[in-house]
Amino acid sequence: MTGSFSPKKAMVLAAGLGLRMRPITERMPKPLIKIAGKPLLDWGLDALARVGVDKAVVNVHHLPDQVRSHVSGRASPRIVISDETKQLLDSAGGIIKALPTLGTSPFFLVNADTFWIDGPDPDLLRLALAWDAKKMDILLMLADPHSAVGHTGKTDFLLSPEGTLVRSGGDARGLIYAGAAIIDPAIFAGASATPQSLNRYFDIAIGKGRLHGMRMEGQWITVGTPDAIPAAEEAVAKARSR
Repeated sequence: MTGSFSPKKAMVLAAGLGLRMRPITERMPKPLIKIAGKPLLDWGLDALARVGVDKAVVNVHHLPDQVRSHVSGRASPRIVISDETKQLLDSAGGIIKALPTLGTSPFFLVNADTFWIDGPDPDLLRLALAWDAKKMDILLMLADPHSAVGHTGKTDFLLSPEGTLVRSGGDARGLIYAGAAIIDPAIFAGASATPQSLNRYFDIAIGKGRLHGMRMEGQWITVGTPDAIPAAEEAVAKARSR
């Protein structure tokens, strides 16, 4: 039955180089760039705290000491650092390295370089309510490209009436992966913590009919380049004035 489980642990992907955000990321990691006075990383961690997550693994690589210092005093969720300073492991590799801390139950995944403004209900709560372990290996939060802020690329997935996903191939009817998900760690059984993309596991789940999606109600915001910051801050200001 859906709605009977809500993850208490999360993986926050914060180890990227942020090359498109240069020159800002020459002096600070992208997750610490502030939008409306709050670092991108904190937007994600605050969203996790609102839905009862008590432990979050944050991986680090670029300028790692800044991230360590920033999260050192945080109590909710409690932060565990996964150190990738010697080798950047990409999205799936970073998760696999953190599995001893994440455990064997499904966990939230959040990208530290995007964020969203929730609708009437927290979108991560809606994601948890939609989780069905009998049907799903991965459940992705999806955004409508027409309401997203800062998105300039193509769509990612087509959502069926049953909730399953296939690659959209850029189809304009598709949706965007919004950088948040619930993942069953069993999909990584036997995998090594080597550099590898989560896209591989998305495609495996598609082949089994076990990659599902949920359309978010909130507004998704991506900040890919420095010139995208003003639009992101404007979106936050509008949301706060409602």
